[in-house]
Order: sequence, then C-alpha cells, then structure tokens
Amino acid sequence: MAHYVLSALLCMAFLSANSQSPEYPYPVKTIQLGMDLQTVKMAYMDVPAQKTTGKTVLLLHGKNFNGYYWKDVILFLNGLGYRVIVPDQPGFGESEKPVMHYSFHQLAAGTKTLLDSLDISRVTVIGHSMGGMLATRLALMYPAKVEKLILENPIGLEDYRTFVPYKPVDSLYRQERAATYDSYKKYQQSYYPEWKPEYEELVKAQAKMLTQPNFDEIARVNALTYQMIYEQPVCYEFKNITTPTLLIIGQEDRTIVGKALLSKEQKEAHGQYHMLGKQTRLQIKNSTLVELPGVGHIPHIQSLELFKTHVAKFLQ
Repeated sequence: MAHYVLSALLCMAFLSANSQSPEYPYPVKTIQLGMDLQTVKMAYMDVPAQKTTGKTVLLLHGKNFNGYYWKDVILFLNGLGYRVIVPDQPGFGESEKPVMHYSFHQLAAGTKTLLDSLDISRVTVIGHSMGGMLATRLALMYPAKVEKLILENPIGLEDYRTFVPYKPVDSLYRQERAATYDSYKKYQQSYYPEWKPEYEELVKAQAKMLTQPNFDEIARVNALTYQMIYEQPVCYEFKNITTPTLLIIGQEDRTIVGKALLSKEQKEAHGQYHMLGKQTRLQIKNSTLVELPGVGHIPHIQSLELFKTHVAKFLQ
C-alpha cells in the first residue's frame, strides 16, 4: 500500500510540474442511467451546428481516451452542419466509474438511452479503437438507429482470446494499480510511427485519473474494461452488419490488447492492421475500406486532414 501511495504522490507532483490535464472543449452534461442494479452518471458533450443539416454524429472513444480527444473532429463535423454527441462511457473520462460487470451490450443500451433522451432517432456513428467494438455492437443491436457506421482503427478485428494468455481480473487490477505517467506515455507512444510533442496532451488527459482520490476504484474499472474487451469479441458478427460502413485503417497500426504477454513471433503474427482491414472489409457486406499509409492507431490525431477528407466524402 505504501508503494501505491508513493506512486500517487509522485504522479501528482509530476502533473503539477508539467501543466494540468487538458480541459474538455465544450460544456459537459450528464444523464443518469440504470446499469447493473446501480444508477450511474454518464457524461457527454452535445454540440449543435450553427448551420445544421438536421443530422447527428455520435463519437465513441477508445479505452485509453475520453471525449476530449475528439475536439478537432467535433469542430470539423459542426462545420459540415452536424450536431455532435460525444459521450464518455461509464467507467471513463468524466463519467462515473462504478465497479460492475462491464459489457458492450450494456454500454450500447446506455448510449441508446442517451440518444433517446435527446430525441435523436438516427445517427452516424464514428468509433475509434475500443469505440469501434462498441459502435459495432450498437449497430448490431439497433440497426434502425444507426444510419452510417465509421470504424477508425477499431480493436477487436481478431479474437484476442485465441492467442493472448488469459489474466484474471486480480492480476489486471494490480497491473492497473501500478500505472504511472511514464507507463501511460510509453504505451501511447506505440500508437504512432513517430512521436511528436503535440501528442503529449493525450497522455495528460489519460493520466488525470492517477491523481484522483478514488484511483483504486478506477484501477479496478480499468481491469474490468480490459476484461470486457478480451471476453466479448465482435469479429464473428461483422457479417451481420447491414449498415453502410466505412473502415479507416492506419496501415502502421500494430495494436494488440495484451501485447506485452506475447512472444516476438506472436506479435508479428497478429495486430497487422494492413491485413486485418482487408479481412474485415470482406466480412462487412456494405463496406468501404480506406487505407492510410504511414498512419498508426489514431488517424484523427496523426493525420486529421486525411481523416476529414474521407469522412466528409462518406457522409455526403
């Protein structure tokens, strides 16, 4: 326990000396959801466009992110006339982080409740990383709700259970509890072929949790959401998606959930997004694949203009 306390104090000192975590670009609202026999506060941004098309885009974040990192995408979509809804899923960002059973089905149901509460009947969904798994589940559960689907370097294009060793949640918790600013940064550096100083703000946004008084519970939730990703694959159901889908795949991405547990040979055999994108395109009937050479795990950060070009074309 003394080690945990010391780590937290060091993280607080580091963040204080290296500026505070970035602020959300728009006001954050909340909705109360019933989940796993609990009432859970879900945070979200609702950003209207001045000259509106009457249409809405829903943005779903990845596991190591929150709504903050969509700020430039929100501005871009507003400029096209779209209202933009950006939730922090329960367990992430500004939302409550209850210790409960996390499932993509439950998160999708909560997201639909949010949309219904805002009288939004149809949306285009953009899901990045873990958000791509959630977006897939949302489209499968509520096809009438999802007008178009954009999957940006989604994880879960392969079944991690088939090659990543299982780790019990106790072990995952201990790993998450020992996290530091440097460990978050090291992991995020793997998202890009080349690290740039401007990417540091995303590390700060993630590392904000290290200074929270309830970090012990947050670490438990981080372990449970890893377990959700590991135990609840969506790749076998891509063939059931009927929604028009755009796959935006950075070709240099080598993300694998649980990569540190693999041998060199296993790492080379999996997480190959230049191959996984093509395989997924064949599984989703009404889909288009855009391959981005030289781009890693987060196209909308690393190559925003290219991302905007392909999204705008698909939205037309």
